[in-house]
Parts: sequence; C-alpha cells; structure tokens
Amino acid sequence: MELPPTIEKWTKEDVHQWLMTVVKVQETYADKFCEEDVSGDSFVFFEKKDILDLGINHGPAVKIKFYLESLKEGSQHESQFPPYVKNWTKEEVNQWLLQHVKVDRKYAERLQEEDVSGDCLVCFKKQDFLELDLKNGPAVKILAELRQLHNKPEPTLQPILHTTTDQKESPKPTQPELGLAQALAIKQPNLYYKTESKTDKMVKRESEKAQLPFQKVSEKEGIQQPKPQDLGARRKGAIVTTDHRPQKITVEIQKTLANLYEADLKDFQFHLQEYGAPEHERIPRGKLEGKDTMDTTTLMTDHYGSKGALQVTIAILKEINQWELAHELEKNTGALEQKSLSKDVLKKEANQGDKLKNLLTCGGNSLDNYNHFIVVVNKSSQEQVQYLQFLNKLKLFCVLDFDPNSVAPGGLCHSYRESRVANLHTPSQYQGETESVRKSLNLYKQTSWVFCNGRHDLDGDSNKELDYRNWLRKSCKDVEQLVSFISNPEVLLSGGSLIIFLLLSPVHTEKDPIFDIYKSFIKQTKEESIINICESQGIYEKWRELVQEKCDSDIDPLSIYELTLSEVNGTIMALGPFNQSSERLLPSSGSSFVVLKQKDEDLLTALDILCLNQCEKTIDENSSEFHDHRIRVEEEFYKGGKVKWWNFYFCDKDKEKPFVKRDKYENVKKMIRSQLKDSKNMCALLNLFHHPGCGGTTLAMHVMWDLRQEFRCAVLKDNTLSKKEVAIQVSTLMKLESEKPSPVLLLVDDSKETENPHELVNFIHKAVEYGLNMNVGDAPNCKVIILNCVRSHSPQEQYKQHNTGPSQFITASLKQEEQKEFEKKLRELKETHEKPENFYSFMIMKSNFDKKYIKDLARNMLENFDYSSKKANLFAFLALLNTYVPESEISLSLCQDFLGMKMIHWSGDSVMGRMEPYSNFLIIDTVEDLGGYKGIRILHHSIASACLEELERSYSLRVSDITMEMLHCDLFFSVGVVKHSFMRSIQQMLIERQRKKAGDEREPFSSLIGKIHKDQGRQTVQEIFVKASSRLVTSASIPQALARYLYIKESDFPEALQWAEKAKNIKQHPYTFDTIGQIHKSNLKSNNHREKQETSRNPEDLNTNIQIANDAIAAFKSAQELANEEDEPETEAADDKSEDYPRKSYNVSGYVGVLDIAFLVFEILSRLPFFEESDPMKKRYLQSFLKKSISITSVHKEDNDINNRYVEIIKEREQFLQSLKTEVKEIFEHLVFYFTNIKANTSKSDFRESVSVLFKKYVALFCTTSEEMKNERQCNPRLNLEIDIEERRSFLEQHNADTFAGILQHLDNAKEIERITECYAFLQQKQKTKETINYILSNIVLYLLKRQSKHVKSYRYLSDLLLKTLQEVGLQYPYPDPYYLALLLLWPSPRQENTAIETYVRAIRKSKRPIFSFRIRNTIAHLYLGKGEGLKRLVSKRQLDNNFGMCRDDLAQLWRNGDIFKKEAIINRLHRVSGTTEQGEVFANYGKVKIPVRPAFIAGIRSGASTEKVTFYLGFAINGPLAYDIQYGN
Repeated sequence: MELPPTIEKWTKEDVHQWLMTVVKVQETYADKFCEEDVSGDSFVFFEKKDILDLGINHGPAVKIKFYLESLKEGSQHESQFPPYVKNWTKEEVNQWLLQHVKVDRKYAERLQEEDVSGDCLVCFKKQDFLELDLKNGPAVKILAELRQLHNKPEPTLQPILHTTTDQKESPKPTQPELGLAQALAIKQPNLYYKTESKTDKMVKRESEKAQLPFQKVSEKEGIQQPKPQDLGARRKGAIVTTDHRPQKITVEIQKTLANLYEADLKDFQFHLQEYGAPEHERIPRGKLEGKDTMDTTTLMTDHYGSKGALQVTIAILKEINQWELAHELEKNTGALEQKSLSKDVLKKEANQGDKLKNLLTCGGNSLDNYNHFIVVVNKSSQEQVQYLQFLNKLKLFCVLDFDPNSVAPGGLCHSYRESRVANLHTPSQYQGETESVRKSLNLYKQTSWVFCNGRHDLDGDSNKELDYRNWLRKSCKDVEQLVSFISNPEVLLSGGSLIIFLLLSPVHTEKDPIFDIYKSFIKQTKEESIINICESQGIYEKWRELVQEKCDSDIDPLSIYELTLSEVNGTIMALGPFNQSSERLLPSSGSSFVVLKQKDEDLLTALDILCLNQCEKTIDENSSEFHDHRIRVEEEFYKGGKVKWWNFYFCDKDKEKPFVKRDKYENVKKMIRSQLKDSKNMCALLNLFHHPGCGGTTLAMHVMWDLRQEFRCAVLKDNTLSKKEVAIQVSTLMKLESEKPSPVLLLVDDSKETENPHELVNFIHKAVEYGLNMNVGDAPNCKVIILNCVRSHSPQEQYKQHNTGPSQFITASLKQEEQKEFEKKLRELKETHEKPENFYSFMIMKSNFDKKYIKDLARNMLENFDYSSKKANLFAFLALLNTYVPESEISLSLCQDFLGMKMIHWSGDSVMGRMEPYSNFLIIDTVEDLGGYKGIRILHHSIASACLEELERSYSLRVSDITMEMLHCDLFFSVGVVKHSFMRSIQQMLIERQRKKAGDEREPFSSLIGKIHKDQGRQTVQEIFVKASSRLVTSASIPQALARYLYIKESDFPEALQWAEKAKNIKQHPYTFDTIGQIHKSNLKSNNHREKQETSRNPEDLNTNIQIANDAIAAFKSAQELANEEDEPETEAADDKSEDYPRKSYNVSGYVGVLDIAFLVFEILSRLPFFEESDPMKKRYLQSFLKKSISITSVHKEDNDINNRYVEIIKEREQFLQSLKTEVKEIFEHLVFYFTNIKANTSKSDFRESVSVLFKKYVALFCTTSEEMKNERQCNPRLNLEIDIEERRSFLEQHNADTFAGILQHLDNAKEIERITECYAFLQQKQKTKETINYILSNIVLYLLKRQSKHVKSYRYLSDLLLKTLQEVGLQYPYPDPYYLALLLLWPSPRQENTAIETYVRAIRKSKRPIFSFRIRNTIAHLYLGKGEGLKRLVSKRQLDNNFGMCRDDLAQLWRNGDIFKKEAIINRLHRVSGTTEQGEVFANYGKVKIPVRPAFIAGIRSGASTEKVTFYLGFAINGPLAYDIQYGN
C-alpha cells in the first residue's frame, strides 16, 4: 500500500506502516504511536523528547527522529558508514565499543540498555550521546571511530561475558566445571565471513547471543572466567563431567529460530502466545513483546524446560509451514539425544592419541609413510600458534591458508617461516602447464604457502580479504583450480599424500570458503585421504553437521577433536622419522664447528647434507627402538637397499665390527685429500667408474662419511636443477655461518656429465671465486671437489680412456683381502640377524659375484613360475627393467593398481605380501625424483639378469614376450606422476645405447634391441618398436630408433624413411633430420656398391641416385641450419634419458653429411663412360663440367643410346650437379674456420679425420698438379702470367691456406708458411682485398715461426698496408678478418691511445660470416698480448705451451680451468691490461679509450653488475679480444 505524498495527510495507520516498513522498528514501538493517536499532521511536529515520552528507548527514538527529518527534507536516508554497521545487534555494538573503541564499560552498557543497535548508532549525533550521560570525549571518539571504519577491514567482534551489578558483591566465588556451551562462549572467535543474506546475518548475530543464558548461570554462581592461555585444560574437564543436553538443545532451538525472517519470527511468537496443550500452560502474552530469537528461546526453556521447549518449537514450526526447519531441528536434536545415550561419547575418547598416530602414519610410528602433506587451515589466534610447531616436522607440499593475517607477526605462516622456508603464493600461480608450474614455484623442494583469501601485509585490492559473496565470485575459481592441480596424479601420487583440514576457528555455515574447498577436495580425491583436526569439540560438531548434510559423509573415523592443540602437537612431534639431531653441525675453520639451521638446509634444495653429528642423539641408543632400528636398517642395506648414513654410524659405534672397505677405498680417499692439498684448481672433478651393483656409490659415500670432519659434505640429490643454481648452493654451503669458507666435497651419483663435466666446474668456479670476492691463492680452503660416480659396463676401459683428470675404477671382482673382510662380516651378521644368508646383495659380493651362485638363486626362486598370474607378470617386468635399466623401479602405487589392490593405508594387505615368494628378491626404495615416492625393484642387477635368463631357459619366456606384455598393459601408460617415470624407464630400455668396451663409440642399438635382433630378428624388433611408438606418442626417439634399425640392420630404406619422417613430424631437431639424411646416404652407398659389381649399365640408376643425393643434401642442410640456430643449453635436458643416448651438441655433422653425399655423387659420375677417372682426358671433362667450364653437351662421347640417356638425365639435373663443387668448397671453408676458431669437444677430432680424407679427394679431383702445370706452360707460353696465378692459387688450395682461418692453422706448422707468404706476396700485387688481408696474416704467422725469413715485412709496412685496406673495406665487410688484423697490429700500447680500435672491435662483432654464432660458442685465442713492441708483442699459444714440459692432457687441463695464467712463465711473457667491469661488461682502458672485451671463461666476472677496477691478460680471438685471469682491484 502506497503512503500519501505528504506526511500531514497520513493517518495513524500510515504512520504505523512507515515505522514498520521504512524505519523498521519493533512492532511494539510502532503500536505505541497508534495507541496515542499519532497521525501525520501531529507526527510532523514530533521531537526526540516526544518520542521518548511514548516509552520508547533512546536508540530507536534517535533513529525515528533521524528518518523523520530526512523525510521532511525530501531526501533518502544514506548512511556514511559501511553497510555492515547497520546490521550490528545492540550486543555487537557493545562489543565494538569495548574491544575496538575502548570506551569505559559503563558507557557501552548505557547504550545497550537503551537498545542502541547498529541501525540506530549510524543515526546518532554528538548531542544524542551526551543525552545518554556520555562525556564529550567518548562521544567524539565514537563518532570519529565510526567514520574511520571505511578505511579499515571489518572489525572482528568477540562475545563478552558480563558481570551484573548484583553479582559484583558476591564474596569468594567458587569455580565449578564449565559446560561445553560456556566453554564455547568464552572461546567463540569472530565469525569468519560476512554474507549478504538476511538469514546468515541472523545466524551470526543470534548464535553469538546464544551463549547469554549460560553466561547468566555462571554470573549467578559468581564464576571467575578462566583466561585463554590453556586452550584445552578447561574443555577436557567439562566434557567428562557435565551433561550438555539441555544447553545443546537450547542452542539448536535458538539456531533454528535464527533462520526465520523477521515476519516469520513474529508469526512464531503469535502462535506461541496461543499455544496450549494439556501438558503445557501458555506463556503470558506480555512476556513475548519485543523479544528477539535469543530471548524467545530463553523464555521457552525457562517456561517449559529444554525438552518441552523442543517439542513446542517443533510443533509450532510445523503449524506455520516451516517444515524444513522443523525436520532439521528434529534430526539434529535426535542425533544429539542418540549420542547422549553413549557413555563413551561424553568421555574424552581414550584412544584419540593413537587414532591421530594411525591417521598420520598408517598404523606405524613414522611420518614417512606419506610422501607429502597438504594442510588447509582457517583463522588462528596467537595463543594457538605456539601449539602448531608440528607443521615444521611434516613434509609439507603446500598450505592453503584462509587467514589473511597469517604472515604477520603472531600468525601461523610467520611462525613457520622463523624456522623453515616457505614460498608465499596465490592460487592463480598454480595455473599453466604442470611442469612449468612445478619448476617456477619450486614445488616438492620447499613448502608452498598459498593465501586463499587475501594477505593483509600487502597493499592493493587483490590482497584484501573478501566476504563470502565476493570470494565466491572473484577467488573461488582460482582456489578450485589449485585443488585440481594438487589432486592431479601427475603432481602428487594418488594415496601418497594426506590432506589435513586444520580447523582453528568455527565454520558456522556452508557459506564459508573453507567448506567450499573441502567439497572441491572430496570431488577429486578419495575421502580417506582427508583428515580433520579440530581445535575444539564444538568446532568439530558443527563441521561434522555440515559435511554430513551437504556431502552425505561421516567424517568421525577421520577426525581428531578431543585432544588439545598442545596434545596434538606433542603426539606428532614424538613420531619418527628420527634422522635429525636437534643441532646439526658442520666443520668450520680452525677445527671449529657451526650449527646448520633447518631454514638454511631448506634453501639448499639440490643438496643432501652430511653433518658431523649425523644420526647422533636422534633415538635413545639404550632403547629397544634403537636396537630395532639398527636391525631394520642393516637388513635393508645388506639385502640390496641403498646405503644410508646410518649404516656407517652403526659401524662407527661398534669399532669391532667396522664397515667393509673396498680395495679402492684408500685410493679414492688419497685422491680427494691430494686435490685439497696440492691442486691449485678451485673446483676439481674426480671420476669413479664402477659396474652396476658392485658397490661404487657405497664406496664413495663411505669415503665421504670418513672425511666429514675435513670437508662440508653433500650429495647432489636433484640433477634437474640448473648447474648455475647447484653452483650457488655449493657456494652457500661453503660459507654458511662462517666468515672463512670451508672446503666442500660434493658427490654426484650416476652423472651423465662425465664426457663434458667442465660446465658444472665452471659454474662452481664462478660462484665460489667471485661470489666470495676472493682469488684462488687467497684461500687454500676455498675448494670444491666433485666426486663423480659413473655407472659403466666397462669401468676399467673407461678409466683408461679418461685422461682429463684424476680417476679411479671399481669392478665386480673382489681381491683376496676383500673376500676375507666379507667372510668376517658374515660371521658378525650371524650374531645379530636371523638368516643373513638371505641378504642376497651382500652374499653376491661375498661370493665374488659368482655366476653359479646367482644362477642357482634365480633357478630356486623361479621354480613353479606361473606367468599367467599377476604377481609373476610383475616380477618378470621388474627383472626386465632392472636388467636393462639398472636400479630403475616401478612405483608402489602402480604395483598396487596392477595387482588389483585397494588403497588401504594400514591393513595387513601389502604388495610384498602379494608378491610372495618373489618378494625375497624385492626391495622398496624411496625415489627422490618427481617429489618423492616409493618404488619396488629387484635387489641386485645380477639377480635381475639371472632371472631373465632362467625364465627363457626353463619357461621359454623371452625378453621380447615380456616387453610386449608390458607395452600391452594400458595401466602403465595412463596419466600419473609415477607412470611418467615408468614410461621413461621403458623408453630408456628400448633406445639407450651403451658405450662399446673399446673406444668412445656407442653400440648402434640398446642392449635389449641388440639381444632381440640377435635371437629373433627384424619382425619382433619392429613389432616392439611399433607398439612402443603407439604408447609413447610424443617421443620422437622411438620412431627414430626404428628408422635407424631398419636402415642399418635391414637396409630397408623406404620403410626406414617413413619412420624417420614420423620422428621428424613429432619433433624437428638436428637429429631427426640427420637420421633422414643418413638413410639416404646409406641407400646411395648401397646402390654405389652394387653398381660397382655390375657389368651392365642402366642410366635409370643414375637418375635414382641423383634424386637420393638431392634429398639427402636437403635433409643434412636442414639439420645443420637447426644446429646453427639452437643455443647450446646451459644444462642437459631434464629428460635427457629419453634421448637415443646422452647427446652432445650437433656441431657440424650436417656439413660433413653434405660432403659425404657430394663425393659419392662425384664417384658415381666418374664411372660414366665419358667421365672415367682412369682416362686423364675424361677426368678433365668431369672436372671442367663440375667447375661449370663446359656443359654436358660439350663433353666428347660415343653416340649410343646409353650415353644419350645419360646426357638427358644429366641435363635435367645439371643445375644440381654443377652446384656441388661450389657447395663443397664453401663447406670446406666453413669447416676450416670451425676447426681453427671454435674450442674442441670430444667429437671434433672424429670430424677432422673424415674431413681430411674428403679434402684429399677434393684436391685430387679439382686441383691441378705441378706436372699438369708444367705441360700447360709448354703448350701455352703466352699464358705464363695466368699460369703463375693459377699455380699459386692451386698451391694455397691444396695446402688449405686459401682462407684466413687456413693460414691461422699454420701457426703450428712452419714448414709451408714461407711458401704461403710468397704466394700471397705475388697475388696481392693485383690489389685484391682478400689476398691482401691474407698476405698480412701470413706475414705475422711467418714472423712468429721464422722471423729471420727474407719474406717477413716490417711492422710499419704491414700496419700501413692494413690501414689502407681498412679504408677500402670500411666497417661493413662481411668477414671479421680485417678487423681481427686491426686488433693484432693496431692495439694500443700502454703509452698510447688508439681511438679507432674500439670501432674495429664493434665491427668484428657485427660481421655476419662465417655463419657460426660466436654468441653461443667458445672461440679460441691463437695470439696473446705480450710485453714487447710491434710484432714482438704478439705471442702465440704454441710459444706459451713450449714453456711447459708436460703431456698434452695436463696442459689442456691448465688451459681449461685458467690455471695456466698462474704460472711464472706466462706471467713473465704476457702483458697485464688494466680495465673496468661495468654493467656486467669488461673493458680495457687506455686513457679515455674504453675497449669492450669478453671474459674468456664463464666464471670470468662477478654477478651483480658492479663497477670495479680489474686487470687481465688479453687474447685475440676471431670474434674479438678475450680477457683471461680477471683480477679485481679490491
């Protein structure tokens, strides 16, 4: 009904309606206006005093007057305060005044007495407060605090326990036990989230008021309320002694009424006044006026008793059609009644501590049953945080925190980060590709602390805490995606992690973000993977109700709620694993020790650090627990498990039973100590080559254990981390807690880096020397020694070949002394262990790896083997994998899935139980990879091999059958983190090629494929590869390996090509294109070989061969282009096991491939009737044709059908054929440049040899011999000048001296350089730029090798000639050659400035050719800046080498690590240049001239872009000057 437009026309009914609907006062107040006949024409004149005279309290009176004035002014009432203030009850206003405004209690109580709720408070002015007897000060303060609410987060309001006036005088009150509701009232924290719906607001207000009746009880009895320090003590007593049913029924009634809208509540009260039944009297009518839900509930329980009130409430709710609320109340109170019948429930659950242990350990005593824990936590208080230290002990994957103040002092996150490392994240950071998220957030390695609803320590809207309505719209999706990420089996192993909901404050309604996240988790994970730890039983009961109602789930078996937080903390802290002393110690300078803090250790994610007091004081050594632990650890190791530090500790404790030392123990120890004492290398790499399963890693760890007082020792546990990061962590370990650095011993196990280890060494060199601001000589202890354990099938041969540094090897063979030691150890084991003869790994070594012993073991174990059973299948798979991929494993969870086992965390059902009797050969290891998981493998590599042989011998079960069965199993190739690891092992088994016993070469195929080919041939091999390719669809290596097999073993080029194309389509990189080129090359060689044997000629063969050659060259060119484009990676690829074999960079294989094809084509052409090589004239025709001097039609030949068809084919392909000679020449030039100027790697010498052979063929085919020249002169005396030029060019070409790089090669060869210089002296007279440049260089080289030669020109002459040439070519010459000469001849002397030199340095960097990118490849300095003048100041590397009478390898090592520049001979010979470092760049300074210089070593300059004075030696490389041995001025 609409009101009349003006107040004066309102009837008293209109006034009543306006008060009820607009002002929203209580009906009793509106009724009083009616009773006093207040119509509009009188109401318009009302003042506040007139309203008060009607008996209306001050609060509503102010509100009515405020609304009336707004109406008279014609304006809408708009509050200047946040909207939540209007929703405060008078109790909440009281809480705000006391807790936040801090006014005197008497003022707050005065406002509450006058019904000042939030909607009244926002209407108050200063005078209104003064009229309530408040002083000016409090009145002004309240208004100011109200105005500031806009700029602050919504205040949290805690319920207050009042003490009424008449109780203040009570003498010496007694303190009875508190009931649950009382305890909750004391403890009740602020409600977490504000919601928009009226119902939820009412629930919030009324649930807090629900405590008041019980508070009044305590007041009457004079209770002194306990302080909040002991969060659990009072609660425990209350639960045991008090019957809570009446109070709980009251709470349930009040909560139900709170869900009624205001009109529905009035309807309820109306029916309550009229309610009559034989057993219940009516409540007097006047008592219900103005009562809210709390007061109504109190009235009913006082009048009817709790049970009577419950019956009346349910009956009236049904009368007013609130059926849903009635049923809800019946259900809740029915469950309560049912629960109250059980005595156990009212007592503290006797086994809650055991229950917590079982939930966390799956029935054991150690927390390591789960790989990771995920904690979801809501708001905590500072008092609670002190009892949450157990989080430091859990291996946390992430914490989902709903407390925006958690990172502030006193918060949970802040407390955790005081002793552990946690990276602070937002849910949105978990979006993207799994692997990149894992790497960028450092998951698995450090705890991720995710703020799911704001962070108050950060500014900005995105960091504000949101109410539920806004959180649902703005944040919920991101948090749900985070849950989805965590639940992804590719991230965390299913069943391998436990989710803990840690509820530290109440969750009152389903409209709470933490409840939404609970629902997200149960959608994506098994419910048994989620447990609940609740701070109180009250919090738990509401949580359980919500989960029961909304998720239809009983969480009681998975919940802890009756332990105090202190008890929870103590219970968890008492659990294992016991692997850390309270204070872990590291050696430091001067025989001192420092403490390794847990937080520092958290930061060193790549390193497993061995401490001085490792294993000490972790378990009481007199306890049975210690004894059992020792027996278990020793048993695991001697059976075949990985060695633990505990194994050495136990032997140290019992000196009479030492750890067995292998023969090479002392050698390795001496090798390490000598490096520390004698070597000048800051970082040394020592290799230990060993057979799989012969104790190589154990030996290395044993040595490390015994050297832990001399070194800070660590094992590299994360090979995926970049070498730069590893180096930084090693440097950090070196200087941890100490001003002086300590030497570090780093163990790298089964590294792929043996062939090229210098990158890691260089990074460590840089991180140590420059990170610590010192030079090698300044700190003898500033050393890092890398002990690199390399698993090898031929360790002794590899040791012999490896000559770049100190090495040792250990084989599967014991010396007599070692055998005696093993015999002795067996006798010792018999004293302490049952059946040590079942410690198979130990017994294999004791038997000196006796093949008969191992064979008998396998035969006995596999008796009655039934391959149709799942367990036999699984054992065969393990035997296959562990034979061909040593120490690979299948994850425990994958085995459970394969065996059809349910994930029952602590049932008696186990994989090892299911695998009987084969489990005697199996062991469970923890795998650090991919966040950590448990995997099963066969105890020893030799047992796995023997089992495979036995299966084939006795059961005709071949490795191909097992491989196909494995590839057939869908389970192994579905999504999952450990399945990815398993698939990688399968791929490695199929494609990884072992090193041949002799030399650096590898076998053409993996050992498995080699065996299958030998036993069964092509069909089986191809079937396996085809099946594997269908399983591993993203792997280019599988089809590539099949293509290689088909062309190498079967010469099936068409099908090989199909698979090579498939590999290329999966991944385009140099190797996939190279395989295509190699197939064509093999095809062409095969054809060529066949045609040589045939007597008849078929011109169509030529057509086919030219097409093959064309395709091959295209493939090799593509491979080379990709190789030139790709940067050399800083580290090996993380999944480098998936490659065909551990690869080096592609280098120049494509160029060599093109040369091979071109010379095959030349050979095929040279067999044609008119190009026959044996006939000099016909050979001349071929030469002229290929040089484009004549066309094919000009070649003399017999006129017949075959020759005519040949001519037709050659005419069609003439452009391709005549391009080959030019292309070949260009490639030779590229390769000469490459071999001359780029630092060597292991494959370079192989290429040199093959290229050298091809170059000799080139000379024979295209270069004119001296005899031919002589004949030419006689025939054409008038062409003497042309012949002279041709003769000299031919000489230069034959001696690889027709290029700038070719001349540089002659720095090591004085024999030809004089003739080369003479040739260029003649040729440059024609003033050709290239010849002039080469002439100047040949003069410099001749001077360095044979300075007395008559052909050597003076420094002045050469400088002038160069300056003239530089003027001619300018700064855009495509080659770096003239600018390189400028460095040599025009580099300023200490007393002069050459302003142009900087220009030439920049020009050399811009030169476009040759095509090798200097940015990504290390160049060689052939010449160095010496101390002389003119040409005397140029010193060649060879001249420097001649100062040292040592073998090439030792000399190469000195150059590699830069230590050569510490030698006296070098210091005396070279000039040290002064310069600066600025913004990470190095400059040589000459007066005002600053010349840019590149550091020669990656470790050359410090990080941080500091501007510093430096000095260095200068080398001249083709891409600019290089700075060696950079020393800082400070």
